[in-house]
Amino acid sequence: MRSTPTISRIALASVAIAGAAAAAPPATKQVVTGPVATYWMSAQTSSGMTMGGGAPSLSSMMGMGRGGNVARTLTLQLGSARRPTGEPSAEHLPPAALKAGATLPLVTPRAQPRVEAREEPGMPQSYEKPRGRMLIYWGCGERARPGQPMVFDFAKMADGQMPAGYSQLMNSLQVSAMQPPSPSRHATYGEWPNEKTRTTVPGDGSLLGPHTIKGNYSPQMQFVMAQGQDFLPAVQMTTNRKNPTGSFQLGWQPVAGATGYMASTMGGGGDGETFVIWSSSEVQSLLFALPDYLRPADVSRLLANKALMAPTQTSCAVPREVVETAPQSMYQFVAWGGESNFTYPPRPADPKMAWNIEWTVKVRYRSATGGILGMESPYGAGMGEDEADDRPPADGGRPPAKPKKPKGTDILRGLGVPIPGGL
Repeated sequence: MRSTPTISRIALASVAIAGAAAAAPPATKQVVTGPVATYWMSAQTSSGMTMGGGAPSLSSMMGMGRGGNVARTLTLQLGSARRPTGEPSAEHLPPAALKAGATLPLVTPRAQPRVEAREEPGMPQSYEKPRGRMLIYWGCGERARPGQPMVFDFAKMADGQMPAGYSQLMNSLQVSAMQPPSPSRHATYGEWPNEKTRTTVPGDGSLLGPHTIKGNYSPQMQFVMAQGQDFLPAVQMTTNRKNPTGSFQLGWQPVAGATGYMASTMGGGGDGETFVIWSSSEVQSLLFALPDYLRPADVSRLLANKALMAPTQTSCAVPREVVETAPQSMYQFVAWGGESNFTYPPRPADPKMAWNIEWTVKVRYRSATGGILGMESPYGAGMGEDEADDRPPADGGRPPAKPKKPKGTDILRGLGVPIPGGL
């Protein structure tokens, strides 16, 4: 019975606390509007032979293997909720260190007339079931891990037979492409480069310094890019040789400012009907199909599950089985950087004050290089069979038209699998 007062006091205290919590005013939720304009700058550094741009140029091959042929690419995209009274006009005034001119005009693309494609019902008479296979390997090491490769048989896939583990592979990365400004998402849009300007950023161009963006459909933007916000350095490969065990060793210098790395190879088997793709991911994934740019949160997650290599890693071996199946392969190495973000005006500290955002700027970074496995020198790279077949006849006439054969990769594209350039 002596415990009754204690229990009563506890009950009264609980009621008092609950009452106080109920009487406390709710936290003020700050009102946020805008931004009126959004500006994205995509900054890429490339060297050597990178996949995705078709056949490498002669200058690209000459620069491969010795760290040369450094190029810096800048893509500018401005989107605004405003519409101009007349023709849209905007420009970016970059720092002199960019060495791309005093002004970069942001041109609004003209809408193209929509052409509706007409498809004939039924299967084309000349349809031929695709042949060949795609073999997917993953993981750094002297030998391929158990359970590799995953085999995509194009003929079976055309009949709806997916390889074992296909669903898991398709959902392994869970990365979607970022959404920069575009004509479809904004009332008015401008971009650079464009068809009206031919200037480019030289290999030693820099983003450091003051930037101004102005036009007749967006607020004026002014911001300064400081140390740590410039282009990523070019990737410097230190090793590209065959190991005594039959694997290939890739090595590189750490890329300052990088947050994660990926290495991949792409090649063909001797039968002409086999594609072989390998990536440095420690988990089964379509790492080669990642978007060009990644959100910092995605990089952190992919590092945690060992799909990407840490920025402290400086070497990776391509397994022997990959080399034996596709002895003539190209490699690609990608370093992703973080982001630089600017917002105006700054967020008010008082939550009772509305935050009316006028503009935001996002700068994202990437550095990539590529080459041929084991090829330190550009010499000796012969003309491929397809390229040789496309040469004009000696008499100057038109080459005979070749029937277009279906490719197995067309099946993958139809299933939503992103395929790297060249396949």
